[in-house]
Amino acid sequence: MPDSPVTQNHRGFRAAIDAFLHDRLQAKLDKLSAADLKRSQLIAEHQRGPWLESAAQRVKQIQAVTHSLKPVHPDARGTNLYVKPSELPRLDELGSHALGENFATDVVGNAAALDVCALLKLEVGGCSLLRALATNDPDALQALSTDPIEAETIRDALVSLTAKREDAASSHVRAKQLYWLVGDDANDDAQYHLLAPLYATSLAQAVYDEIQDARFGEKNKEARQARRDGIPHDAVYREYRDLAIQKKGGTKPQNISQLNSERRGNNYLLASLPPFWKSRRNPLPVNTKTIFERTFGSRLSVRATVRELKTFLQSDPPQNVHTRERRSGLVNRLVDELVIYGGELLHLPAGWTREQAFDDLADEEKLWLDPLRAELPDESAFASRWQFMDWPAQIGERFSKWLNGQLQDKLQDIGYAESREWRRILMNDDGSWMQQLRQTRERMDATRHIPVRKTHDELTASQEGL
Repeated sequence: MPDSPVTQNHRGFRAAIDAFLHDRLQAKLDKLSAADLKRSQLIAEHQRGPWLESAAQRVKQIQAVTHSLKPVHPDARGTNLYVKPSELPRLDELGSHALGENFATDVVGNAAALDVCALLKLEVGGCSLLRALATNDPDALQALSTDPIEAETIRDALVSLTAKREDAASSHVRAKQLYWLVGDDANDDAQYHLLAPLYATSLAQAVYDEIQDARFGEKNKEARQARRDGIPHDAVYREYRDLAIQKKGGTKPQNISQLNSERRGNNYLLASLPPFWKSRRNPLPVNTKTIFERTFGSRLSVRATVRELKTFLQSDPPQNVHTRERRSGLVNRLVDELVIYGGELLHLPAGWTREQAFDDLADEEKLWLDPLRAELPDESAFASRWQFMDWPAQIGERFSKWLNGQLQDKLQDIGYAESREWRRILMNDDGSWMQQLRQTRERMDATRHIPVRKTHDELTASQEGL
């Protein structure tokens, strides 16, 4: 009897496993000299039989999940869940249930055992080894061992990756918990359920994949270019604005989960913005050379922060790390206000700085505050200047001069050294303003590099004007 199409599609798992082990072994051997005694030991350990037996033991150290606890807090210990999205209740709201059968499985546990997860992700004919073993595919079983009993033993151990690991649900002091009223009497403690929210890691991966494709996928790049050029295009153009990135795991994202490691710890947060407040006072830089003259400096939060910084410096604080941290914190608060101000203007139609009321506004501030103007079909010169990216350093000079001017009425000794420090804080690579510029450049498919220094002639002229 000929093989069924399913079995035919699954053939080749033995070759896939052998290739997987060969690549892992070769990567380790390449780091050793030809005479190293460890070579023979590594070769023996990476034979299919011994390695699979070891994998069957180590799989207990990891667990496949769709909802995990570690992203809530990296030191939390407790229950993780593996629940197929198709088995979740159907809701009108967006949630993990919307993934259906097409979802990514995450893995948590000992990072040293994640190679077992990589093994189970091997695909032949569009089917993963884990799925094939879960359905008792004959070819997948034979790939584990020619002995049926041994193959069954290894198979049972490997598919336990998706099994529940604890007898009862448990939480941790560093996990989030909340009491949810399920009855009508808020005064009756018995009518509350204690909930322990978990991170929907499979849903987070689906969001990440969609946004990555929208930002860097070839089809969307072509649609973006057509939009810039003002020419027709068949595809739909997708764009996600005002994204935030939440880093999980710090320098060791693999300690959170396998998918988090593959994302290098990046987790996208969609914009959840409050209603835009329509102030009676016009926030736009109308008939002015710079926002620092009136619009930005007149904001209540900016004035309050400048006043606090001025009072602190007038107290003649000691020159130590605490003083530097306090001073930097206040200046960073002003930088954050600058980011908020620029973000508010990003909601205006592209090209708003072309109106006559903004003719006096400095070119570098137009480039900063109206970046989408560079995507308009008739703005090639503006786009070229925006791409050149020498203007952030000029904004840094303007910011530092403005702040010095705000302080010098009470602190006459404020001078070039302080101005250089304000500029350094604004242009800090990890600061909020530079991060905002990079996000804008990524969204507009530009290079990430942003020069932070001006040319020698420009810098000399700026210093002479301080």
